[in-house]
Parts: sequence; C-alpha cells; structure tokens
Amino acid sequence: MTEPSAAPDPGPGAAVRARGLGHRFTGTADLFTGLDFDLLPGEVVGVCGPSGCGKSTLLSILAGWLAPHSGTLEATGVERTGWVFQNPFGVPGRTALDHVVLPLLAKGLDRSAAETRADEAMADFRLEAVRDRPFRELSGGEAQRLMLARAVCSAPDLLLVDEPTAQLDLRTAATVNRTLGAIARAGTIVVIATHDPHTREACTRVLDLATAAAGGANAEGGGGGDGAGGAGPHAGAADVPGSGAAG
Repeated sequence: MTEPSAAPDPGPGAAVRARGLGHRFTGTADLFTGLDFDLLPGEVVGVCGPSGCGKSTLLSILAGWLAPHSGTLEATGVERTGWVFQNPFGVPGRTALDHVVLPLLAKGLDRSAAETRADEAMADFRLEAVRDRPFRELSGGEAQRLMLARAVCSAPDLLLVDEPTAQLDLRTAATVNRTLGAIARAGTIVVIATHDPHTREACTRVLDLATAAAGGANAEGGGGGDGAGGAGPHAGAADVPGSGAAG
C-alpha cells in the first residue's frame, strides 16, 4: 500500500504543555487530576480510559472550549485546531466531495485545485467510491472518515479526534490509524480519544485517564506503535481558533 498523502505543513513550532491538569464538574468527583504532558508534532497521542473518565472533556480543554478546574495549559504555535467528533454531522444534500472541498476553497484554492487535493485526502480514507454521494446516504463510518478527510484539508496545527474507529471494520480502522500517523509525521499534533485497543497500539504515547482519576503520579505510558501503524448529534468536524493558555 502506498504511503497516505501528507497534510499540508501546518507550520513549525507548535506545542502544547500541561502541568497539574485536572477537571471536575460542579457537584461531582474529579474526572482526572495531576496530568503533566507535552504534545509535539510527529506523535499520535492516545487518550484512553473507560467511559465517563473524561476523554472528551480533555479534548474540550485542549481545544480551548473548556477551562480546566486545576492546573495550567499552554499552547504555542497552535493557530488552527481541528476536531473530528464521534457523531458526524454534515449537510444532507451536499456531496461527500463538497464537504472536503469547502476548507480548501476557504483557503483560496480554485475549484479544480481544491477537488484534486480533496480527492487525495478522500483516497487516504478509502472514500473514493462515495465521492459524489450525498451526505445523507453515507454510513456512519463513511461520514466519520469524511470528517477526518475534511479536517486534514484544513491543515490544523492540532488535530483532536474522538473515537475515530468506533464504527469501522478492522481493515478500515487500520487504514485510518495509518493515515493519522502520516498526518502526525507531516507536522501536526494528533490526539485521539479511543477505546479501541488496536488504535491504542498504533499510538506513539498514551495518556491513561483511569490512572489519572485514581490519583496516579504518572498517567502517561507508551503506545505500541510509532504513530504510523497502522459529542452529540450536532457534531462533525470543527475548526477551533488557537486557545493560547487556559488555567
């Protein structure tokens, strides 16, 4: 299999630094506490743990949508954040291609050039067969992969992905994991919330929120790969402005 095409270089120097990060909602116990980690381009970092442990909450904090209850989060060189949600949302009557072309047109490409780049991104996620199909006719797995392709075309510095393989067969999941690894190597910080042991194995590093919830001193562990191995009804893929620091 050929190497997936790389995302456009999002720019040098992107980094995210968390120290003592923790969160709880009013009237509830801590979801996680004392998280220390650095996120750098070239790695696929998995956020793992059981349901309800705060994986999506941590992604919200990384996106700058939610301030942590404790600790600090500092992002440098992160001008654009892409977030691919677990439950995809698109425009029912627009084609799959239209969804991927949109961020490229917004960046100033003409239609022909945008379609060429969009076709490459869709091929990386095995979506060639649904190129001209309306969004309403896509399966759940196809729709989520479409949002991944669209997020890649927006060239984010930080890409957050929530359960990217939950609705996929093993072969397609392996393709997604491999492509996310290629995106990371091209210069994007990639963070994946996942229950999937195969996706966890493909990550470079893992943040285990079950350990953090238990007050473990170190919630960070190694994944099994080098990064190459492979929200709600209104969620799709979102572009989030760089959040700077929150704390």
